[in-house]
Formats: sequence, structure tokens, C-alpha cells
Amino acid sequence: MPATDTLSLCVTEALHRRRSVRAFTSEPVDPSVLASVLAAAQRAPSGGNLQPWQATLLTGAPWQAVKDAVAARIAMGREGYQPEYDIYPKELTDPWESRRFRVGEALYASLGIPREDKKARLGQFMENYRGFGAPVMLFLHCSRIMGPPQWADMGMWLQSVMLLLVEHGLASCPQECWAMYGAKVRQTLGLGEDQILFTGLAIGHADTGAAVNQWPVPRVQLDEVIDWRGFDR
Repeated sequence: MPATDTLSLCVTEALHRRRSVRAFTSEPVDPSVLASVLAAAQRAPSGGNLQPWQATLLTGAPWQAVKDAVAARIAMGREGYQPEYDIYPKELTDPWESRRFRVGEALYASLGIPREDKKARLGQFMENYRGFGAPVMLFLHCSRIMGPPQWADMGMWLQSVMLLLVEHGLASCPQECWAMYGAKVRQTLGLGEDQILFTGLAIGHADTGAAVNQWPVPRVQLDEVIDWRGFDR
């Protein structure tokens, strides 16, 4: 959808349209649109106005260099892991573990990949480290001195970026998986040890015909996550 048709989107509409896209077209992204999105995202809130987020935006050869560097680490097997942090708690329990399991099964089902086809599942998982074909990758990082409140600030900035991308007719996929090889990503980007990699964000035009972009992503009911007190409902 052209950007001129989407700039009137309200926040609610953008929230409903946004999804983690896992198949992009090769159509390039206008850098002036990216600049507009990132400038607007600077209005995201942050405690004490620290604005702790820092981002590196890649396309073309620099983006390919990161993919190649991480592919070499992946080829090393478990010895190649360089995790920046635990993406999920080590002892994840229900209801969260069940939610994670169900969404993974729904994704593979959309592609017609059964649970026993380990090779096909691994192949799809490896698409993470190709950015699902996105022509642009944003790597979000911050100073290591920052703590949980500032990481929450980075999340609010990232959500702002994703919704603004929707407004401009673009798609995205946040990818914490890059943090599994954080040291190699930082080295390839030329970031110092004072930085920690939070996440990647694949950016581009969604392949709207791809099945992996069409399955319904479930959300729990409000009463599972909201405790209403003092309200007459």
C-alpha cells in the first residue's frame, strides 16, 4: 500500500495491522521515509529523558557482511553462541511456555511443516538470520551501564518505530535472535565493548502473498492479564 494511502492511519488501526512479518519482497526502502520514521520515534518516552536507545541501520553490502559473519558463527554449532542475555527465562513456566509453544506451532502449520520434519523447521528458523529477506536491518543497542528501566524505554522506542513503519506502508519483524551472536554482530558493526546488542528489526515491504504472513497470531483475553479494581463493570 502506498504511503500516501496510509498516513491517515489512527494508532488503533496501526496496532491491528502491525505483525511480525517473516517474508519480505526485495523492493528497496526509501531512506527518506526511514529518516522520517526515526525522527518521529524520538518522541518516545524515556525516564529522565535519557533516550538510551542507539541504533545502526544497514542495507546492501554492510547488511550482507553481518549475515555472512553470523552465518560463520552458526556453522560452529553451540561453540559459536555468543549470547548477550537470556532471551527467555531459563525455567519458563505456564502460562507463558504454553503461549510460546502454541505460536511456534501455528507458524510452522501455516507453512505446512509438521513437527517431525526437523530439517524443514531448522531451515525456516535459519531464515531469521537472513532477516526473512528484508532489505534493511536495524540493530538496536545501548550502553552497558543501562538497566531494566532503560531497556523498557528501548522497547517503547521500538514499538513507536514499528507503528510508524506501518503508517508508511512498511513492515517489520523484531528479532531478538541476533543477540545469540551479539559479540559477532557488534564486532562487525564496529561497536565497542561498552555497547550491548538488544535486538534486530527487519524492515521492508511485506510479501503479502506469503502464507507465513497470513496466519492469525493469538492474543490472550484481557481478564488473563488485567486485574480490574474499583471499577463498576
